[in-house]
Parts: sequence; structure tokens; C-alpha cells
Amino acid sequence: MLIHPWDAAKDDAEWRDWLAGHDFGQLIAGGTGRDLPMVTPAHFAYDGDRTIVTHLARPNPIWPLLEEHPRALLTVVDDYTYIRADWNTAPGADPARGVPTSYYATVQLEGDVRLVDDPAEKAALLDKQLRHFETDGARAEVSATDAPDRRLLPGIRGIEFTITGVRAKFKFGGNRTEEERERIGTQLAERDGRLDAEALAQLRRRG
Repeated sequence: MLIHPWDAAKDDAEWRDWLAGHDFGQLIAGGTGRDLPMVTPAHFAYDGDRTIVTHLARPNPIWPLLEEHPRALLTVVDDYTYIRADWNTAPGADPARGVPTSYYATVQLEGDVRLVDDPAEKAALLDKQLRHFETDGARAEVSATDAPDRRLLPGIRGIEFTITGVRAKFKFGGNRTEEERERIGTQLAERDGRLDAEALAQLRRRG
């Protein structure tokens, strides 16, 4: 991924804060000596530091690749929108000759993968995810010994993902002047399409 200096995360806190508000991405495993990687969408829970937990169904075809090479990439993309060609022009330039672009935020995490098959460990891992997604605690604590969880747990495998590298990009017109960014922001607000408000918030935050 190309990251220009003006699109790079300002510091670790920026990407960590953004990731803390996002919990769905694509887990990518390469295996060993394979033609193409395997890509699996997944919800996950991030601890705010270096650890992510998730789980997948036991028949998922990604398992052999993770067993061959217990490394993976987890990528998350959001706050994306299309910036029209006539918006993305310098003052005085011909809008009909403008160059369109995309605004987006993305965090790509490299990590070591530990597969979790022990029933008690899987139950604890699922509890971490449940407490993240269901903060009201309505779902009972997962049990490795009581029904129905005891019967259901063999149908999944857990993943503990330890972050070893990060590539973060916040592409929101960082190479544009304040005047240009304000104009694009006004146009985003007027269009008010899907995710335009999220992109606008990022544009203004990084100004």
C-alpha cells in the first residue's frame, strides 16, 4: 500500500483510536507455496494494545493455510468516499480537467496467529468478543462444560492475533490547501451520500 507522508498516521494513538471503533475486517492468510491467499471476512475484538481475538467456523478453508504458516494480515477499511474530478481541482484550474480521487481510512495489521482449540480457552475467547459486541451482558457467560455451549464449541476454532506490524493510512486531502479542503468539505456536506459524513469528519479532524 502506498502511503504518502501527508496520509500517514500522525502517531500510534491515531490508528489505535480509529481501530478501537471498528470491529469488522478481512483476515488474509497466505499459507506456504500457494498460488493465492485466502481471504475471510470476520468480526473481531481489539484490546486497544496488541491483541485481537476472533473465531471462525471449523469448516472454514482458511485453517490449513494458518496451520502451514501462522501469520496473517488483518485489514480494515472505512470512512471511504469518492471525490469528484471537478471537486479535486486547484483554484483557477479547469474543473472539467480535474482528477478524481478517493478518501478513505485503512489499517492493515500484520500478526502472529495462535489457533485456539482448547474448550475452556475458546469459551474465554468468545466471552471477550461477546462483551465487546453485547455490552449489556444479556448473553450468559460461555461455558465449556454446560449445554448448549459444550455441544456448540467444537464447531468453531478461535484465533488469537498478536500485532507485529502496522500500516495505517488516512487519505483525506492532506496534500491540499486549507481553502481546497474547505471547499471539498462543503461539497461533501451538500452531497451527503453514504459515508460522506464520516469522510467529512476525517477531513476536518486531520485539518
